Amino acid sequence: MNKEIIRKLPKVDEVLGTAQVAVFEGVLPHGLILDTVREVLDERRTAILAGCEVEPFFVGLEDVAGDVAARLSSKCAGNLKPVINATGVVLHTNLGRARLSEAARTAVDRVASSYCNLEYDIEKGKRGHRHDLVEKIICRITGAEAAMAVNNNAAATMLCLSAMGRGREVIVSRGELVEIGGSFRVPEIMEESGCTLREVGTTNKTKISDYEKAVWDETAALMKVHTSNYRIMGFTEDVSLSQLVKLGREKNLPVIFDMGNGLIVDLSGYGIDEPNVEASLKTGIDVILFSGDKLLGGPQCGIIAGKKEYVDMMKRHPLARAFRVDKMTLAALEMTFRAYYDRDKALNEIPVLKDITASPAELKMKAEAFAQRIRDEKAIDAEIGVEPIEDQVGGGSAPTVKLKGWAVSLKSERVKPEKLERLLRKQEPAAIIRMGHDKAYLDVRTLGDDDMDVLMGHLAKVFEKVGEQR
Repeated sequence: MNKEIIRKLPKVDEVLGTAQVAVFEGVLPHGLILDTVREVLDERRTAILAGCEVEPFFVGLEDVAGDVAARLSSKCAGNLKPVINATGVVLHTNLGRARLSEAARTAVDRVASSYCNLEYDIEKGKRGHRHDLVEKIICRITGAEAAMAVNNNAAATMLCLSAMGRGREVIVSRGELVEIGGSFRVPEIMEESGCTLREVGTTNKTKISDYEKAVWDETAALMKVHTSNYRIMGFTEDVSLSQLVKLGREKNLPVIFDMGNGLIVDLSGYGIDEPNVEASLKTGIDVILFSGDKLLGGPQCGIIAGKKEYVDMMKRHPLARAFRVDKMTLAALEMTFRAYYDRDKALNEIPVLKDITASPAELKMKAEAFAQRIRDEKAIDAEIGVEPIEDQVGGGSAPTVKLKGWAVSLKSERVKPEKLERLLRKQEPAAIIRMGHDKAYLDVRTLGDDDMDVLMGHLAKVFEKVGEQR
């Protein structure tokens, strides 16, 4: 039966000869067009052989050619492209984490399209240092003595440990030996940095006396790692930054805090009980490390801030050049930090903060208005509802926090959730949605007005297409 369905698939030459695909000849290399046709046909053969239930149009020439044309249109624009995030996950790692503020985007465009003073001191007429472009603003906002930016927080951690602890031991609680993603593990970063990890305490309990007993002549630093992507609950105990700082002063050892999340403002009033940079530095720690594209709301980078003697040590380290950031990252980072001069204004100007702090009442109104627009579109044959939903901060930040959100739900006999998800994902730009047992959900927390306009068009197009093919 499966082989009979496969035989109905069009031949490669038939697909190449359709008007939908032929229009790309001369625009894209013929080899790329040919590869795309074979890719689509191979995927459909695989699905059929796997026993997937397919509609008759799935093997039709028009639908195959349409799929090929959509992919070729996408390839005209390049592989990295905007998508619509209807998942309610604010810092969605797979979708690029933080969206930049308007000021940051403008700054990137300005320096990307021209030469700039990346490493040139205009006033003195001689070579300058790229670190100087953002150091003053970072220090002003965080209260640090000195600062620098590298290409991500893993790089910040590696540079810090290599500069401050190479050939010696760094003490870390066993309960803080985190893994982030699939390749960043604190023990492995320490090994690559030339440090020796000295674990203290147990998975769930570590005391200041554990650190104290581990200190000896070969100890280079005390380190605390914020467990930003998980929580140990129940019978637990950990050591505060203040306790570590006190011990560090007694033993003449620097204290490093790998914070990760990059939170600048206090969001406890919104249910986000995470440490923030300024408060952490006020405990007296020597160095703090954090990401730029998480709760800070800026570009991907890692930020090192703290005591001048240690930051300057890292600026001079050979790895600093390997980990340095480019002009566009620095431009976006400066404008992101500048927004924090007015903390209340930052909550409205920085997309990450605006999305996280949106009130349930505001989101409900937004969802109801969007739902009504969908109901008014006659082509969309579905039951449209507005339902409460739990959203996430994402990006390895505030893992236990569930944000109260609202979503538009769609239930249709004609277009099941899995099918709707697949068809919306194939639109340009792709729309990424949430799915339930028998409903699809469009979570409005992460949708802007322009996103909803485009999504409306996508939905109408999908339902019209399915209606024509039945």
